[in-house]
Amino acid sequence: MAYDKFTVLKSSAVPMPIENVDTDQIIPARFLKATERTGFGDNLFRDWRYNTDGSQKRDFVLNNPIYSGKILVGGRNFGSGSSREHAAWAIYDYGFRCVVSSFFADIFKNNSLNIGILPVQVSAVFLDKIFTAIEANPAAELEVNLPEQKITILTTGESESFDINTYKKHNMTNGYDDIDYLQAMKSEIQLFAEKSMY
Repeated sequence: MAYDKFTVLKSSAVPMPIENVDTDQIIPARFLKATERTGFGDNLFRDWRYNTDGSQKRDFVLNNPIYSGKILVGGRNFGSGSSREHAAWAIYDYGFRCVVSSFFADIFKNNSLNIGILPVQVSAVFLDKIFTAIEANPAAELEVNLPEQKITILTTGESESFDINTYKKHNMTNGYDDIDYLQAMKSEIQLFAEKSMY
């Protein structure tokens, strides 16, 4: 199994109402030397989280202890810029399993889906409601229901539907990457191959 199955996630969220967050800000290029998916979380938003001397920047949200959870809520156009897979790896390795925004760059969106991060695209109006709920209560929880394709602000009960590719939804609910998907169909593939021989 490539990653944990994703069905329903209930969690508090980390708010980052910054627009046009690009992949170089998510994981700076100087940290792309490794080929394994682990270890990138330490450098997630490195230049925003730390000063040049390695000390934490107190005003950055990931350094604020009142915010926590497995959901990252970003501004519009999250994940723009270069196509580096490492940006999704860093978000996953840090502990996030869902990113919410009103718009995602396509390549980042697909990279996320491939490794078990659910990108939930909502309307700008609903995104503002999420930020407002977290501002009112940093412990406010969101519920992301993948089978029903619905995200809910639990403190207010407001919800909105989101879209996802059927194939990617199947893989995420089963914890599959593309290879796992093919392996799960191994018997069917063998049967088809045998029938094709005659």
